Amino acid sequence: MERVVAWLHEKNPGLDGPIGEDEDLIEARLIDSMDFLEFIDLLEGVSGSAIDLQEVTIDDFRTLERVRDRFLGASGPAVRAAG
Repeated sequence: MERVVAWLHEKNPGLDGPIGEDEDLIEARLIDSMDFLEFIDLLEGVSGSAIDLQEVTIDDFRTLERVRDRFLGASGPAVRAAG
């Protein structure tokens, strides 16, 4: 999770302080459409699993809590082994 938070701070250099676990990353414009595919690539690298974009929704990326639960915890239905 530290790499995800570091990436968000890197993409948002004006961001001061921590990002709340329940802060809406999209509404707060911490992730925009230009960075979204890079964000998915980061999550795949951190988790070691590919993300099937047909099995996820934008809500799966809204908060750090949801990202952790959906992609960085135990493999859920949206994550399949990379191979």
